[in-house]
Amino acid sequence: MKVKITADSTCDLPREFIERYGIGVLPMYIIRDGVALRDGIDINADDMYEYTKRTGQLCSTAAVTVSDYAAAWTEWLRDADAIVHIGFSSELSVSCNNARLAAEDFENVTVVDSLNLSTGFGHLVLDAAIMAGEGAEPAEIAAAIERLVPKTDVSFVLNTLDYLRKGGRCTTIQALGANLLGLKPCIEVHEGKMGVAKKYRGKIEAAYHQYIRDRLQGRDDIDLRRVFITDSGLPEDVRARLRETVLECQPFKEVYNNRAGCTISGHCGPWCMGVLYYHK
Repeated sequence: MKVKITADSTCDLPREFIERYGIGVLPMYIIRDGVALRDGIDINADDMYEYTKRTGQLCSTAAVTVSDYAAAWTEWLRDADAIVHIGFSSELSVSCNNARLAAEDFENVTVVDSLNLSTGFGHLVLDAAIMAGEGAEPAEIAAAIERLVPKTDVSFVLNTLDYLRKGGRCTTIQALGANLLGLKPCIEVHEGKMGVAKKYRGKIEAAYHQYIRDRLQGRDDIDLRRVFITDSGLPEDVRARLRETVLECQPFKEVYNNRAGCTISGHCGPWCMGVLYYHK
């Protein structure tokens, strides 16, 4: 049986994996000046930053629609026997629920809620695709991914709260206080929802390295197969130093630096970074 794995663009997987495993990616929508643009196709994160810098306004986001899912799955099922769709956290978007509604019209589509975002979500999509490539059945894949959901460790450090403030996710007073104090909050995903885990002070790169050590150093409960170091736009020399610190803390077999797409970047702003991995 040929099983195709699909997800929306918020999984932030590097293009190499999408192409290697034939993952079907449905773009989220970015709304700019009332026009719906497709994440990563019609617009990228740098375009969004430029727009915000020029206008003082944020682009907004919109979920993949029920009809989008139905149309894409119908096309992909011409070459596949079944689809397992891994959805962006239902606690953060209606995209997963839209996928579930669309799946009601298909006997061979299974939807799994990742309860995750960005490459925390991407880990699950990638492992599902690997299983599909090895010939696993849809039910087997879905069950395995559901078991992995609570094992994901997803967090990131923000350089600024301005984007969350503009997007209505924190108050002006909170943002002003954090900015005046030089605080760099660490946001952690737990059971699909975001919350503040810790706050760092000082320059952002120093905060990154302390955050990495706090998350990784001296721990024996980490699955060392793979880690994503995901950012919303960093220079390559900074990326290289982050990679070195990660490997000083834990000997991961696979380490990937990658850039977040429009959905995450638009809510978090530039110079956001996180390390995302599994627990044992």
